[in-house]
Amino acid sequence: MSLISLKNIYKIYNVGGEEVRALDGVDLTIKENEFLAIMGPSGSGKSTLMNMIGCLDTPTSGLYEFEGEKVHEMDDNQLASIRNRKIGFVFQTFNLLPKATAQHNVEIPLIYGNVRRDLRQAMAADALESVGLEDRMHHKPNELSGGQRQRVAIARALVNRPSIILADEPTGNLDSKSGTEILEIFDILYRAGNTIILVTHEDYIASHANRTIRLFDGKIQEDISTTA
Repeated sequence: MSLISLKNIYKIYNVGGEEVRALDGVDLTIKENEFLAIMGPSGSGKSTLMNMIGCLDTPTSGLYEFEGEKVHEMDDNQLASIRNRKIGFVFQTFNLLPKATAQHNVEIPLIYGNVRRDLRQAMAADALESVGLEDRMHHKPNELSGGQRQRVAIARALVNRPSIILADEPTGNLDSKSGTEILEIFDILYRAGNTIILVTHEDYIASHANRTIRLFDGKIQEDISTTA
């Protein structure tokens, strides 16, 4: 069974009385332990597709199944549950709480999931150790470099042991050295069996993936698999 299945997905907006097809009949299947890059120019639909996969948005029409669950039929509470249990998000801007320690930032999804305190602290510590930040657990974001902040964000994405990690331009705010280190972490996570979906406009970043989807005008223009 596929992990994610999108069938004939449309997302249509009305802008100034005109119909805009952000996604125009997209078909996409993603299996477990794929490293998928989504690429495309501005306005191609890649952000809309990311939001759709991440259950942040719902299609105007079409079928979306996540591990066999019919996402396109879900209400807001069900979508929120999927996001918390099954999807780990990594954003370009880190989205960390500035006054909270690294460990507490990583605990946030577990707090929403009503995990008891001692267990969530242990899970957060394990997640931080997996990204090489076991010695920075009690540091706040302003005491960390950009690369370290993004590692905290990756640990937060991992802590619930999600089905997929969804990363939106994760190196966009980093210098080249820190960006390379973050991509190496994604490589390690992929080799460990994680499913990673990476949105990027940079070919060298997409080269880390073993499959690349290129979008144009809301349609999949290319679907290329490579050996990673």
